[in-house]
Amino acid sequence: MKFSVNREKFLKAIQRVISTVGSRNTLPILGNVLVEAGDGAVQLTTTDLEIRITTKVEAEVAAPGATTIPAKRLLALVSNFEDAVVSLESDERHHAEIQSGTSCFKLLGIAPEDFPAPGEFTPVRSITFKGAELRRMLGQIVYAITLNDSRKVLHGMLVSLKDQLVAFVATDGKRLALSERTMESVSGGNGDCIIPLAAAAEIKRQADPKDEIVLEIGDKQARFSTPETVLTTKLIEGNYPNFRSVIPATFTKSVPFAAAALLAKIELVSQVLADTSSCIVLNFEEGRVELRGASTDIGEGSAVLPLAYTAEPVSASFNPSLLADPLRFADCDQMTFCMNDGFSPVMLDGGDGFKYVIMPMRNR
Repeated sequence: MKFSVNREKFLKAIQRVISTVGSRNTLPILGNVLVEAGDGAVQLTTTDLEIRITTKVEAEVAAPGATTIPAKRLLALVSNFEDAVVSLESDERHHAEIQSGTSCFKLLGIAPEDFPAPGEFTPVRSITFKGAELRRMLGQIVYAITLNDSRKVLHGMLVSLKDQLVAFVATDGKRLALSERTMESVSGGNGDCIIPLAAAAEIKRQADPKDEIVLEIGDKQARFSTPETVLTTKLIEGNYPNFRSVIPATFTKSVPFAAAALLAKIELVSQVLADTSSCIVLNFEEGRVELRGASTDIGEGSAVLPLAYTAEPVSASFNPSLLADPLRFADCDQMTFCMNDGFSPVMLDGGDGFKYVIMPMRNR
């Protein structure tokens, strides 16, 4: 195998696949990237046996072929090369000689036949997203996924498709984040699947707002395809909690607010809290909400945010981090605070298909 490629484009291609390469791989081959050259392009593939990422980059291919070489070493070399072109040639032992300008290095490879082959994948439904929309929907919910719960189904996000309504859902048992849209480009029947956090986070990182991204769902796998990259992930098996039942049917009180303004007040009052397990108290009164925090070791403080609140006074306590997350990540300038009292579930409604439900804490 022998090819030459633009250094900058090659570097971006390596960066697109590097996330699945861990520092402690049970199999040496999992620390390598599969490099395949042919038909005027080089294809790079990495996998951790749960997620598989493949991407292509244009190249001048003098001799087609394949090898696998240490991915992080390759990334480090290409990152530090200064010449505009990188040349790579592998020998019969699958070792690769990499040149750029006056620099020349050899990386010891492993036979490409040892690289894990992709599993069979048969899609049963597919959804086509605009890159900007998919990225926003993922950003609105991925922070609520937990890896600390014994329930495996909570280690990923639910993708629920029903009559062209697509819902992304995440919960850690203390709060629930929902982002749903009506999609035009949908094929296949209704159904649910659970996509692992790592795959959801990686797609959010890579999604180009200008691209169209296709999500194909099979029985045990899902595949995200962009014009340059394909990410295939195993699905989490199990039954996701009934997220619709968590959202109260009605609310007796609601008040609109600017997300950035409330976030700033939460961050300010949090300065006198001992840790993230402390609570912050919201006192809703005529025309305002008062935020109050206190710690026996630090002190106490309060801040007031004017609001168009006209209902009877309500007081509720919240974990400040859980209350701040949707204000920070949901990309909604305006939201509506919906509640019934200070003890029942509260909802922050972004008005564009985003909803965030959180339980108040008990005052301590």
